[in-house]
Amino acid sequence: MSFSRCVRTRTSNLHPFRALSTTAHRPQSSIPYTPTCPAPTCPCASTPPDLDIDRKTPLLNTMASYTEQVLICTGKEDWSSRIEDEQSSAGAFVRGLRAEIGKGGKGFDPFNNVLITAASFPASPTPNSTTALLFPSFKRIPRIPHNAVSSFASAYLKPRALHPAHAALSPAQKARLLRDASLAATLPPPEDITRITVLICGHGGRDKRCGVLGPMLQSAFRQEFARRGVDAQVGLISHVGGHKYAGNVIIYVPPALREHRLELKPRARLFGRG
Repeated sequence: MSFSRCVRTRTSNLHPFRALSTTAHRPQSSIPYTPTCPAPTCPCASTPPDLDIDRKTPLLNTMASYTEQVLICTGKEDWSSRIEDEQSSAGAFVRGLRAEIGKGGKGFDPFNNVLITAASFPASPTPNSTTALLFPSFKRIPRIPHNAVSSFASAYLKPRALHPAHAALSPAQKARLLRDASLAATLPPPEDITRITVLICGHGGRDKRCGVLGPMLQSAFRQEFARRGVDAQVGLISHVGGHKYAGNVIIYVPPALREHRLELKPRARLFGRG
C-alpha cells in the first residue's frame, strides 16, 4: 500500500501545518506537494458516498505554519466539539494551557503559534496529571502535574527569542513571553519519541465525517505498518485541517529515521482531502 497514492498530500521541509479559515493573500509556497492523487496500487477501503468533502479546491497554500503541536494524551477517541469543554482531567489541562498561551492568555504571543490537540494515546495513570507529546520536538513529557501547567508552557512552548515586533515591550513583558528552559527541571524528565507517529483527525464530536473516516484510516495504517514491519504509533486526534476536508493525517518522522528506507525525510507530512 502506498499512502501517498491513496490520498492527496502536502509536505513541509521545515514545519508541520494547520489550516486557517482563509487563504486570501497568502504568499505562494515552495512546499513539495502532489497535485493529483495517483491511482492506488492496493485495495483501499471504500468510503461512504454521501460524505460532503471538497475535492476540487487546490490544497496547496491552505495551511499556515505553527511552532509546536502539543498532543494531550486522553485515552479517548472522541471529544466535545471544543476540547477545552471536556469535563475530564485532560480538559482541565487544556483549559489551563490556553489560559497560559492561548489567545487572551497572559503569555499569548501571536508570533508563536502553538497548536493544542487532544489525542487518543493513553492518558496519565497518575491523578491530576497529564501526559503530553511535543512535535516537532519529538518529546514525551509524562505525568505533568496540573498545578505545573505554567511551568510546562514556559519550559517547552514559549519562544526562545521574540519577534522584532515585540521590541517596544518592557523587560517584564518580554520575560512573560520568553521560554525559561530551567523550569524543565521542575517537571518529570522528558523522553525522546523515536517511533514514527501518525495522527488522524477522528473528531466526530466536531465533524461527523472525521468520526467516520478517522477510524477507517487508523485501521488501514495499522494493518499496513504491521504488514511492512514498521514500528509506528497511530492515534486519533481532535480536529485539524479546517472543515472542507476530513480525516486529515499528519505523519511525524523522528530525526533518526529521516534517512530511513521509507524516504520520509521531512519532519512531518500532512495528508488531506478525505
